[in-house]
Amino acid sequence: MIRALGPALKTLAFRIPAALALPALAVPALLFAGTMRAADAPVIVTSIKPIHSLVAAIMQGVGEPELIVDGAASPHTYSLKPSNARALQEAKVIFWTGPGLEAFLEKPLQALGSKASIAELDNAPGLVKLPFREGGAFEPHEDGDEHHGASAEGEDHDHAADTGHDHDHGAFDTHLWLDPMNAKAMAAMITTTLVAADPANALTYQANAKALDDELTALDKEIAATVAPVKNKPFIVFHDAYQYFEHRYGIRVAGSITVSPETIPGAERVSEIHRKVGELGATCVFAEPQFEPRLVSVVTEGTSARSGVLDPEAATLKAGPDLYFTLMRGIAESMKDCLSSA
Repeated sequence: MIRALGPALKTLAFRIPAALALPALAVPALLFAGTMRAADAPVIVTSIKPIHSLVAAIMQGVGEPELIVDGAASPHTYSLKPSNARALQEAKVIFWTGPGLEAFLEKPLQALGSKASIAELDNAPGLVKLPFREGGAFEPHEDGDEHHGASAEGEDHDHAADTGHDHDHGAFDTHLWLDPMNAKAMAAMITTTLVAADPANALTYQANAKALDDELTALDKEIAATVAPVKNKPFIVFHDAYQYFEHRYGIRVAGSITVSPETIPGAERVSEIHRKVGELGATCVFAEPQFEPRLVSVVTEGTSARSGVLDPEAATLKAGPDLYFTLMRGIAESMKDCLSSA
């Protein structure tokens, strides 16, 4: 990918012989050329870290997008800050997944983002959407491995994609980015949107998008190989956020402690999951960094199941163009480590 030229130019400037040195004002201008380019770039705002990462990768060499849900915050429980409101007002383009995940943004976008082009990425052409699952404990799909649209080699989805514009909250699982093929579809829409908003930098956006697409292809194959040895071992997750990862790689999620992280599960649901762990011989129960870890201890108490941590929304990761790849590799490695040693 295209990298910032500032450090290289700075090194070059110090190697220029004194007799050939640039005028005093010319060197600072040269050294900060990258910053000047970023300042001239359109204001692009993104909702969550995985989306920010894809946009940042495509914008490299032009500028850096702004991020709303930063740090360890979760879109499930986020409250808009004054600085976020200012960013929405100044934005030329705003990228979000849609109201199903980022309900907190729906009204602010109407009130503050009226001047921006708003790209709702859950409408990306070619995106695969999976129905939202209702139960905390769920059985494997009746069609078995045929339900999973990818082989161990990371082939493309072979099922029909739902590309409708259904905005009913909860009509489909909103953790769309946890399939690299969906990341490709969203990256294509991001590129088209950026090119339309900033045609002067179209060639850079398109070149970065091509590089990103190739990297996503390689990542898909890498993850398939990572989880292949453990994909038949059942496990429990904190909330049902991994359906796309499960669907892509044929792994066996046996159930979730809660359907929605906004709602603390009751005693009956926790008991149901505890029984499920024992019945299925679930080898691991995975917590998430933003949410209550004690529930995992309750679910695993008196069983041989191990505990691990998965971070589907990148709460513990630093935002940037490489975050998406770190996120996906982290999920695959955490699954492999916990399941292979259980």
